[in-house]
Amino acid sequence: MDGIFAYILVLLLFFLSCAFLKKQNRKPETSAKLPPGSMGWPYIGETLQFYSQNPNVFFAAKQKRYGEIFKTKILGCPCVMLASPEAARYVLVTQAHLFKPTYPKSKERLIGPSALFFQQGGYHMHLRKLVQNSLSLESLRKLVPDIEALALSAMNSWGNGTVINTFNEMKRFSFEVGILTIFGHLDTHLREELKKNYWMVDSGYNSFPNSIPGSRYQKALLARKRLGKILSDIICERKKMKLLEKDLLGCLLNQKDEKGEILTDDQIADNIIGVLFAAQDTTGSVMTWVVKYLHDDPKLLEAVKAEQKAIYESNEEGNLPLTWNQTRNMPITHKVVLESLRMASIISFPFREAVVDVEYKGFLIPKGWKAMPLFRNIHHNPEFFPDPQNFNPSRFEVAPKPNTFMPFGSGVHACPGNELAKLEILVMIHHLVTKFRWEVVGSQSGIQYGPFPVPLHGLPARFCRESTSYNYKAT
Repeated sequence: MDGIFAYILVLLLFFLSCAFLKKQNRKPETSAKLPPGSMGWPYIGETLQFYSQNPNVFFAAKQKRYGEIFKTKILGCPCVMLASPEAARYVLVTQAHLFKPTYPKSKERLIGPSALFFQQGGYHMHLRKLVQNSLSLESLRKLVPDIEALALSAMNSWGNGTVINTFNEMKRFSFEVGILTIFGHLDTHLREELKKNYWMVDSGYNSFPNSIPGSRYQKALLARKRLGKILSDIICERKKMKLLEKDLLGCLLNQKDEKGEILTDDQIADNIIGVLFAAQDTTGSVMTWVVKYLHDDPKLLEAVKAEQKAIYESNEEGNLPLTWNQTRNMPITHKVVLESLRMASIISFPFREAVVDVEYKGFLIPKGWKAMPLFRNIHHNPEFFPDPQNFNPSRFEVAPKPNTFMPFGSGVHACPGNELAKLEILVMIHHLVTKFRWEVVGSQSGIQYGPFPVPLHGLPARFCRESTSYNYKAT
């Protein structure tokens, strides 16, 4: 009995020692608790609710019930949503090192793991500098005539009275601007091959990831492989020519990092596709909303037409090309673009993931959880933008308060192509209002998501060319 008792005592001491050591090695406990909120159904969380209603309604209801910090579960991920300018600055700027950009692996495979917006640290900063160099204001100044030519080409098929899908047309225009920015003037055959395979990748980007042959996702993966081969051939040819071009491809090819190393062909290809993805849907969405907002406000449309008509006439009735200085001197139109960015809030929130347990304002953001600053809520907060549901460009006659207007993000991961996006939108508006009248066909309300919000059915509209005798009265 004594032996059994001694054995039990040794075991007891052993487990007590283990428990003590475990307690000693445990991270200090925090008094912080999870934010209030609902996690919804198992696994899917509140994804269905989020995608089945206006995001303004979904997030505003959450904020009203729980406050500016609340939890939810979207796309299978536990999330902490942050709806204040201070929180956005905390996650994206001052404490950005505590949060990493994160995307589903299925989407990473289609774009490429080396793309800029999947990265952080030194590699990210090096890539970002290269992209910014190719999109400098001086580079954009030289692109104005080419962007204008692309806009005119995109509009060639408009104006015959047929109904077009505005969003699809704007996406095509944005894609062509992206190709121009990346490659300069690319061979027609290569551009068409890029376009064909890119659209296949794009169509499968938001499809359910699976290994079923013939599914949209698998077709997208195959198209991505073909894209890689096409880009490899373009890169190889550019290397042979040894040109010091200032387009994005030239910047990616001709720059070395601090260790004297150059990017691999795969890294270059991933970033080219990443730039196309970042630019196309978002800019196309904004331009579609601009068409709708101007259509819905005849008085504003008249003011924009008058401003653009003055430029049109100074260019000898459109016989001279737009200039960089003219695009920088469109005050009414520029405020329309800014208000469209605020109202539409194409990027509702950026995806960030806590790399450690983070305590913010007494709440815990656990390691591995998503931390998402709610740009949309901030942009629609009446404290910063009075009467936020009213489309009112004049509100931008005064600069917004810091961290309250972030259509292109903030911090080291802010969109480096924001000036390019605004430029192509301004060029498009100039030719839209000086050459066309249009009417929206079908329902003039409603939003669809794919995943970015666009007017219902891509805003079907009938465009008619203005008569030779220019009439700038609103229709």
